[in-house]
Amino acid sequence: MVKAKFKCDEVRRQLTMRDSGQKNELGSPIYKPVEMQTIIMSPVYGNGDPNHENTKFWNASPSGKLELGCINLAAAEQFELGKEYYLTFEQA
Repeated sequence: MVKAKFKCDEVRRQLTMRDSGQKNELGSPIYKPVEMQTIIMSPVYGNGDPNHENTKFWNASPSGKLELGCINLAAAEQFELGKEYYLTFEQA
């Protein structure tokens, strides 16, 4: 397991299409428009204090980017611009 700490830098809203689960008269899927929010995050940066948690995370992972496209708007609302979040990666 790996733990990282990222900051929410941007939340982008866009319209996309999603399979509605229905089919037309020819049997092809019917798509409907849905809002997708893309949450963009980057690793926290060190602040010069070697004992500060963010400096320790920065020393371990000083670069990177996470983009998460989310059509579950209730989930997307959990991310606030400028706030920091822990990310835990473990093998599935």
